[in-house]
Amino acid sequence: MATQASPKFQGWLGKSPESVQGKMEWGEYEPKKWTEDDVDIEISHCGICGSDLHMLKSGWGPTPYPCVVGHEIVGKAVRVGENVKHVKVGDRVGVGAQARTCQKSTCPDCGNGLETYCHNEMVTTYGSIYPNDEGKSYGGYADYNRTNGHWVFQIPDGLDSAVAAPMLCGGITVYSPLKQNGCGPGKTVGIVGVGGLGHFGILFAKALGADKVVGISRKADKREDALKLGADEYISTDDEKDWNAKHARTLDLIVSTVSSEKMPLDGYLQLLKTKGTYIQVGAPDGGVLPKINAFTLIMSGIKVGGSATGAPWEIREMLQLAADNKIKTWVQERPLKEANQAVIDMEKGKARYRYVLVNENFGKH
Repeated sequence: MATQASPKFQGWLGKSPESVQGKMEWGEYEPKKWTEDDVDIEISHCGICGSDLHMLKSGWGPTPYPCVVGHEIVGKAVRVGENVKHVKVGDRVGVGAQARTCQKSTCPDCGNGLETYCHNEMVTTYGSIYPNDEGKSYGGYADYNRTNGHWVFQIPDGLDSAVAAPMLCGGITVYSPLKQNGCGPGKTVGIVGVGGLGHFGILFAKALGADKVVGISRKADKREDALKLGADEYISTDDEKDWNAKHARTLDLIVSTVSSEKMPLDGYLQLLKTKGTYIQVGAPDGGVLPKINAFTLIMSGIKVGGSATGAPWEIREMLQLAADNKIKTWVQERPLKEANQAVIDMEKGKARYRYVLVNENFGKH
């Protein structure tokens, strides 16, 4: 049963593409209409994800302003719909990038544990319009969040909230393609981009048991960090001459977190062994990637694919793996009241490697 009246929803509202320049405004908004399938969460922590910046500036298409971004949410369940059986009031829970899908057993995606690819109904945690006049989705730079219970997850004991929050988008975005493409003993894995997503790639590739993990980035200045994260080797594509020839055919799997249409994609593909796999998870504005030479694919029999975030079962599995292996996200905590400055710093690439907004009003409402 619902145990509490609806709380007051306030957060940092982006009202135009200029909001990414530190011009979000604190204000009240109307969440989606309550249903007994929903959970209201008092937010204690919310990670800052690159997706937030794209959405604030309408980089992936027109944003339905006003918009509250943030989809790496951790907090306390304060209202639980009577149809939600796995969460109770007071539980520490989290929400990632999805808020609802069709969840029909006849759906080829939802019916097969692939909810994050549902083509019948995909409501993201912010910036989506719900069907049937239910309202709009608002994210986690706020005091409260309302999300369908199917996408609300228990946070395992032993996993700090600030550590867990960025895993709910950043972590699962690399965990899913690593797991789905056979990362584990006997495999050599390359992670392109040692940043917010890429640092998770190194952490999870090691936790999944890969024989060798290679960090790949433009500059040499992240070498020390990559090795501290657990990488066995590091390739600097700007500073290492003939890097693609030197390391040719050494990797079974590459996960690329870079979102740039200027990245040396053909060079990355040359690093793959015969029948190797390249998975792109970074999404540049407009979705444009560099051209691929067909012979690079054909002569090594390699596969190129993409991956979104992950299904609920994968998110639960990832969180438990992180708790069991004491995986520590590299986070820098920032007060929620300083969200505008944190977004500016994130846009400038200052995060090492995830900013997490901490709600100074948590527990005081």
